[in-house]
Amino acid sequence: MYTSAHQDYGKFSGEGYHPGPMKQPYAPPYASAAGMPVQPSATATAPWSTGLCHCFDDPANCLVTCVCPCITFGQISEIVNKGTTSCAASGALYGVLLGLTGLPSLYSCFYRSRMRGQYDLEEAPCVDCLVHVFCEPCALCQEYRELRNRGFDMGIGWQANMERQSRGVTMPPFHAGMTR
Repeated sequence: MYTSAHQDYGKFSGEGYHPGPMKQPYAPPYASAAGMPVQPSATATAPWSTGLCHCFDDPANCLVTCVCPCITFGQISEIVNKGTTSCAASGALYGVLLGLTGLPSLYSCFYRSRMRGQYDLEEAPCVDCLVHVFCEPCALCQEYRELRNRGFDMGIGWQANMERQSRGVTMPPFHAGMTR
């Protein structure tokens, strides 16, 4: 008639009715490349410091990105690559792809993914390549603002940022949840 969870239903004590311990919902394991079950990682990703459509938070960068996105992309890629590729080289390659194919977003989405991996950022509002294909200027502006908010002076490049840091020049702290 009654299941074990309902056996005490009609019996109330001064403490009230307690049906017993709650069971955790079943979470199926994921399969790894070797076919072994693996639980999903509990690593939480951080939100971006600014939204994708907050381009006018930095009007100067917004204008530069709309007129010549290769400059903004070059600055981003130099910081993300930690100085292994110069701003000029990355920006020039972006410009060539823009001129020849009209799809430099396929190249720039790689840097968004790389940056997210370095700073453990969430993949939002959608997949990186879709963000770059449909909102290229907004994506570049967001990435630029994120690096700037993390203390990088985007105008001086990787090497000068590292020299500034080694001299003990303080960088503004990064607060993911703080906005103006």
